[in-house]
Amino acid sequence: MNMPVMKTEAATAVLATNAAPVVTMTPKRPPRADKYLKMAKETAVRVVPPLIVLAFLMLVWELVCRRAGSTLPPPSRVYTETRELIFHPFFDNGGIDKGLFWHLSASLQRVAFGYSLAAVVGIGLGTLVGQSVWAMRGLDPIFQVLRTIPPLAWLPLSLAAFRDGHPSAIFVIFITSIWPIIINTAVGIRNIPQDYRNVAAVVQLSPLEFFWKIMIPAAAPYIFTGLRIGIGLSWLAIVAAEMLIGGVGIGFFIWDAWNSSHISEIILALFYVGIIGFVLDRLIAGLARIVTHGTALN
Repeated sequence: MNMPVMKTEAATAVLATNAAPVVTMTPKRPPRADKYLKMAKETAVRVVPPLIVLAFLMLVWELVCRRAGSTLPPPSRVYTETRELIFHPFFDNGGIDKGLFWHLSASLQRVAFGYSLAAVVGIGLGTLVGQSVWAMRGLDPIFQVLRTIPPLAWLPLSLAAFRDGHPSAIFVIFITSIWPIIINTAVGIRNIPQDYRNVAAVVQLSPLEFFWKIMIPAAAPYIFTGLRIGIGLSWLAIVAAEMLIGGVGIGFFIWDAWNSSHISEIILALFYVGIIGFVLDRLIAGLARIVTHGTALN
């Protein structure tokens, strides 16, 4: 009676001896870690090359401007002479004696107001010109003429009309940035596929529904291209306008530094102007990617 039990135990022992070893699997790296690693690599690819080029240019600038008789200060001297402005941008001693933060803030407020008006009016007029043949024939030649007028040429007229520097600067921003918004919006509206219009006619969309559901989404890449060009022109216009209207603003700061022969302060202000202009462009480009789901130009 015990023989079958003994044979079974022996067979079990042989199978246990000949069984393949158990392999433990190393857990894979979490997907989140892979995502962060990929983001870090992409950031490095975008950031490191410009930093290398910038470092090289700074070195060349330092070597060239260190020579005797150079009229421009080297980067080391710029930093030494503007260190207080860099690390203390929030001081306000009244009048025009303010830190760079307040000058930049005043300029950005003017740009925000003038550019917002230009965006609303420009998209509306661009839609009208792109949708109506008669509007295009009547308005497009006028727009093409007005857009060739330099921004500062509008300043005397705006000062005569508004009698104040602040609204005059906003008007210069508006009249400078509106033209690319109108033109690109009109091109986008004219390029809407006919199939979209046919579908809208079949489902009997109202004009307002057609505008929000068909026209704006289809023309969005063109509209945001105009908005990106417009924000750059706005920032250029305000710096130039503030040099003439005075008061508080980064343009006035640059002009006042020139009158005081503070070249290092001018260089610092130009650095801030370039950085803020780049950030404004990136903000519009990021908004374009969100709205158009990546179809707008980066």
